[in-house]
Order: sequence, then structure tokens, then C-alpha cells
Amino acid sequence: QVQVVESGGGLVQPGGSLRLSCAASESISSFTAPAWYRQAPGKQRELVARLASGGITNYVATVKGRFTISRDNAKNTVYLQMNSLKPEDTALYYCQLNRGSLAYWGQGTQVTVSS
Repeated sequence: QVQVVESGGGLVQPGGSLRLSCAASESISSFTAPAWYRQAPGKQRELVARLASGGITNYVATVKGRFTISRDNAKNTVYLQMNSLKPEDTALYYCQLNRGSLAYWGQGTQVTVSS
């Protein structure tokens, strides 16, 4: 069973930055199209960013220009750099790793943006 662990969340003021990390119990390079999702209270989980093959990135419109997804196979980690954070970015953030038809999820890391 693949274990996925997110970290890096916390409380930050509006306009601040956080970098989320996603580590796995197996080599990150063995997974395709890693993604970050988030779920705010009372809302459905939404796709925030995906790193597709060839280095193509996709972002939900509300985070474009502020968030950046990346992977470092040498460090076995997928990142989500979040800048210019807004209160509406407050949510539980999840990492998704894919292998074939299987998707693996972590438990999430909480991001709270508040003054």
C-alpha cells in the first residue's frame, strides 16, 4: 500500500506564502500527473493544480499566477508553492499521486489564511 504524506500547512496572514510538500513511500518518479486538491468546509473537493506529462501544468483559475506545482524526483517530493494567499484559499489540501488507474491520497494538510 502506497503511503502519501502531505506537510507544510499552517496559519498564515493574507498575502503570505506557504510551500506544501508531498512525500510517498515509493519513488515519486513512478507516479504520473501528480496533483494537489483542496476542500474547504461545506464545499466539494476541487482540483487546484496538476503536473501533467511533459511538464505541462494546469491550475484552477482562482490560483493561476499565485500557485506553482513542481516535483523533485531526487528529493522524492511534489511541491505546491503558494504565494499571495487569500482567506478563500483556506482549506484542507491533499496530494494525489497516480499510477495507471489507481490514485493515492494523503490525509491532507490544513492551510488557514487569516489575519
